[in-house]
Amino acid sequence: MKFRILAVAAFILATSSLFADTFVVDKAHSEATFQVRHMMSKVSGKFDDFSGKINIDRAKPSASSVEFNIKTASVDTGNADRDKHLQTPDFFDAAKNPEITFKSTSIAPTKKKDLYNVTGDLTMRGVTKRVTIPVEFNGFGKDPWGNERAGFSLTTTVNRKDYGINWNKALDNGGFLLSDDVTINVNLEAQKAK
Repeated sequence: MKFRILAVAAFILATSSLFADTFVVDKAHSEATFQVRHMMSKVSGKFDDFSGKINIDRAKPSASSVEFNIKTASVDTGNADRDKHLQTPDFFDAAKNPEITFKSTSIAPTKKKDLYNVTGDLTMRGVTKRVTIPVEFNGFGKDPWGNERAGFSLTTTVNRKDYGINWNKALDNGGFLLSDDVTINVNLEAQKAK
């Protein structure tokens, strides 16, 4: 009886993977950026090195999955001194925590067409939190060389202190140098794996 249950479970897993297509993030046509308030303005930055894989079940999108990884040492705000500071233990602690990772646990459609709530584990600076991120599916298409591609975009906000990124400076007139909330924008173009 146990063998039969295991065989059925193995069959279901094997056949479900047959319906999923794997798409690999094309870094040259994608971006991972962030924005944080600095005093009375906002400062933007990006990560230059990242990768991702999306398994897409077209017939049943809720059976799809995504993994995304960012190299923390690739942070780029257009200021070399600030980038070095962001890599220190005050912020990302890149030497001890070389990656920010996200791995989905569930995907659910919303009432809005092509918008999905993607829930998963976001790990940054060694801290893992379960988050739900609204992700817009931008469709499928073929490039001039016949490769199938898919597009996704998202905007979300995280509190950096939830991940142990606490550095700040008090201002003489009240308040702090940096906001706790960080806005994250990710735009992905992924190519179907051959």
